[in-house]
Amino acid sequence: MNKKVVVFGGGTGISYILRGLKDFPVDITAVITVSDNGRSTGRLRTEFNIPAVGDIRQVITNLSGASKDIRKLMNYRFDTSSDLNGHALGNLFLVADMQMTGSLCVAIKHLSELLDVRHKVYPISEDYLTLMAETEKGEIIEGEEAITENNDVKTNLFYKKEPHITKEAIEAVEEADLIVLSVGSLYTSVLPNVIGKDMKKAIKKSKAKIMYVCNAMTQPGETDKFNVSDHLKVLNKYLSRPVDVVIASNTKISEEMLEKYHRKEEKDKVNIDRDEVKKMGIKLIEGDLIILDEDGTLKHNSILLASLIFSYMMRNDHVVRY
Repeated sequence: MNKKVVVFGGGTGISYILRGLKDFPVDITAVITVSDNGRSTGRLRTEFNIPAVGDIRQVITNLSGASKDIRKLMNYRFDTSSDLNGHALGNLFLVADMQMTGSLCVAIKHLSELLDVRHKVYPISEDYLTLMAETEKGEIIEGEEAITENNDVKTNLFYKKEPHITKEAIEAVEEADLIVLSVGSLYTSVLPNVIGKDMKKAIKKSKAKIMYVCNAMTQPGETDKFNVSDHLKVLNKYLSRPVDVVIASNTKISEEMLEKYHRKEEKDKVNIDRDEVKKMGIKLIEGDLIILDEDGTLKHNSILLASLIFSYMMRNDHVVRY
């Protein structure tokens, strides 16, 4: 029987994990945040009063066993002067199915069947969720997009209204052998999945180890100047029990590339502060995980990252170094 892994996240970050992990002999449940209020998904949220679907569409497409052309079609964005401009076809499919069935979970199931997805994908909630944050200055920020754009230090993250967590996500966590907190925006892609009261209870009850796959670069307005341990401290603040193991990249990035990221995106490398991680009692798995993608950006190597996760699942009482 395959081991069961639950991966929390949203959008591009979690997709890089799932793209590699789907080919390993594990049963994956991806739990996706639904509070995004930007771009196509934000407009659809407002117009139809529904959860955000964009990250879900990305995840389903990356788990798909369908042809490259079909996957590309689901991610196609309309370029027009009408209201369709910028909308991804897969987003529209999910909204249409939700209108017909009244359920985002059912819509996800249908699109997963259509795209030959062998694993499970669930939203963290079917509610219309609004993410909120309080800054160090005491300012309350409303909405995921505004939280990302605000550069002040965040001291508290919460929902405007307590979410109803999907029972499928709760059951998956309770039955999991490993819980993975994905790479991606810490405050807007990862934490929104674990701050609900019912999910906190499920994680505390679960016997699964908690793994965090740390970002290689900082996120402007969220994790400026963060080391690996800083990410872990924020996660432990919100989780009902602490992280057990962290995967971090030790790839040597050229000064030219670092300068490019700092200048154009205000991002810096996340350094591995090994002594501080050790003091926290958290196992550290390091690897040369970062590659230069076709578009000239730095990305995690999906296969190598997945292999580290799988290796840990097979012998999770050891610290693994590659």
